[in-house]
Amino acid sequence: MKYFKLLIGLLLFVGFINSSYSEEVYFVNMQQVLNKSKAGSAAQETLKKHFSSQDKKFKGESAALKNEETQLISQKKSLSPEEYKKKVSALRKKNTDFQTRRRNASNEFVKKKNNARKKLIQAINPILEKYMTDNNIMMIVNEKNVILANSKRDLTQPVIDILNKELKSIKID
Repeated sequence: MKYFKLLIGLLLFVGFINSSYSEEVYFVNMQQVLNKSKAGSAAQETLKKHFSSQDKKFKGESAALKNEETQLISQKKSLSPEEYKKKVSALRKKNTDFQTRRRNASNEFVKKKNNARKKLIQAINPILEKYMTDNNIMMIVNEKNVILANSKRDLTQPVIDILNKELKSIKID
């Protein structure tokens, strides 16, 4: 019973502390900040162009490999078994090399995307810290972690505006 009273008292105390700071908690939709800021949208556009050009190249190469496979299958009866085996082996090697290059290009794209995101978040953090100190804000949380909140506590657009003024673009390696 003694522990029960202590637990109730502790919960009331923690609830009182949390409610006293509730006026200083705001939220930001980081996904929207990353996508709609000038630097974020420019980085996305650059990455999309790079990805689409590589994808187009790989689709052409894939079609050529399929064509080669179809031709090889049609020549199966006219070729000797040893020659057919050699050509099948060479085609498999080409296909394996193609898949490896495609996978490496995909991994490189993901690395570039994550690196751009990391740079943008690193640029946003000082902006958020300055905004917090200037406006006497206790805490800013990501909107995806908020269940329910008043829209007056949303700092997404002010953060986007400040970010657009301070950071026009980011360099993508």
